[in-house]
Amino acid sequence: MNDAVELSIFASRVEAVCEEMGAVLKRAAFSPNIRDRCDFSCAVFDPEGELCAQAAHIPVHLGSMAFAMRDIVGRMEWHPGDMVVVNDPYLGGTHLPDITVIAPLFLHHRLMGFVANRAHHANIGGDSPGSMPISGRLDEEGLVIPPTTLVWAGQLDEALMERIVAATGSPVETRGDFSAQVSANANGLKRLEELVESLGVERYRSSLAELNDYAERLARSALEAIPDGHYAFTDYLDDDGKGHVDLPICATVTVEGGRIHVDFTGTAAQTPGNVNCPLSVAAAGVFYVFRCLMPDQTPACAGTFRSITLEAPEGSLLNAQRPAAVAAGNVETSSRVVDAVCGALAGAIPERIPAASHGSMNNVAMGARDTGNYWDYYETMGGGMGAGALGGGLSAVQTHMTNTLNTPIEVLEMAHPLRVSRYEVRSGSGGVGERPGGEGLIREFEFLAPAQVTLLTERRRRSPWGLAGGGEGKAGENLLNGEPLPGKTTLSVAVGDRLTVISAGGGGWGNP
Repeated sequence: MNDAVELSIFASRVEAVCEEMGAVLKRAAFSPNIRDRCDFSCAVFDPEGELCAQAAHIPVHLGSMAFAMRDIVGRMEWHPGDMVVVNDPYLGGTHLPDITVIAPLFLHHRLMGFVANRAHHANIGGDSPGSMPISGRLDEEGLVIPPTTLVWAGQLDEALMERIVAATGSPVETRGDFSAQVSANANGLKRLEELVESLGVERYRSSLAELNDYAERLARSALEAIPDGHYAFTDYLDDDGKGHVDLPICATVTVEGGRIHVDFTGTAAQTPGNVNCPLSVAAAGVFYVFRCLMPDQTPACAGTFRSITLEAPEGSLLNAQRPAAVAAGNVETSSRVVDAVCGALAGAIPERIPAASHGSMNNVAMGARDTGNYWDYYETMGGGMGAGALGGGLSAVQTHMTNTLNTPIEVLEMAHPLRVSRYEVRSGSGGVGERPGGEGLIREFEFLAPAQVTLLTERRRRSPWGLAGGGEGKAGENLLNGEPLPGKTTLSVAVGDRLTVISAGGGGWGNP
């Protein structure tokens, strides 16, 4: 395939497989978290586990899958009609609520590749509703699933499914969401088989090789625009929820002839709290930043990232070792990885790097475990985007490592004993500057039944930084009935209580 037009069409066709998988998953899922918030991602991989294509879903899902899939592929024996499930963060997952289902494609008795989807389940059996507890060990966060065959030759393993359902206590929703994930993969296999059959096996494989080479050339041309040198920056997590504060994340970016190496030496050691993460999550943050510097038409495949490597000390916050808790690492620590790498690159290409965004997924998890009143709710909230040389930051949006929607108020109030009493842009929270930072969000929940609530939020102690003389964004706040709450906390609430989550504004750019 030497024709550039043909290569472009091929790239679009592989990506379309992922997009259609996502459409099936969204429409078939039972839970608001997957169906309405779209907290899921879909991708296609080659026989070795290298990324071929992905839909524009959740960066932290996709980057971590691209980094870890090769190890998962090497661990299993693959057969036609099988599907494997995994959520173990130390064996290719991110955190336990993100459950990945992987299916191989065999054609003429030959392994041609894999389709996979990863979806966030609001209940995976954690110690608190929403399965995002203030945990100290992995086993407190829910059911740990190593790579395990869920579907054998087209038949669901009912014993495994029952074990998962028993852990969650939500049989209808859990089964419905797993059925949606299996169906999405079945659709992906069908579409990928049609693509391979239409091209022929050898042409399909050679087209993938060309696509990766093309992506590498595009990526290298973008990365070569970054001046050679060493660029360092340190940013901080507020705390780990267990009393340890101001945890440094140190990034040293080395640029040499279009090749990038990111070294996280100096980053805090893994902590007793749950802001630790496996190296795959740190990789997702690194890949995301540099992908944003590449041309829009750069394919999302393995070749895109060939020129980028990273390292983090074993036992550190970004390369934690079992059994460290990781529930917030995937959501909060990944966000700060982006800030640290962007801060370093601001020393190399200041005109292309924005100020810090609100820097948190502002995780809200709640529910009840009472007989007859069993429910789980989980949501992430947007905030202010950092401003840059070309324009001010957007307001009230998800930024960087998350790309989910909010739960529509109508859906939330129909599904749970909650009322949203306030939902608005947080005026005046963006950093001042020639280009002002975006504004944060305010979302207030009134409880119509007793519940347990967990908050995992960041940028409550330290504000998002500005650049080029721009001011900081205002730090976020959490309130219960008007009284301040910590950034990471678990509490019980009564009927009539009101929880207010206020996200940070983005940093400003340029001297005001």
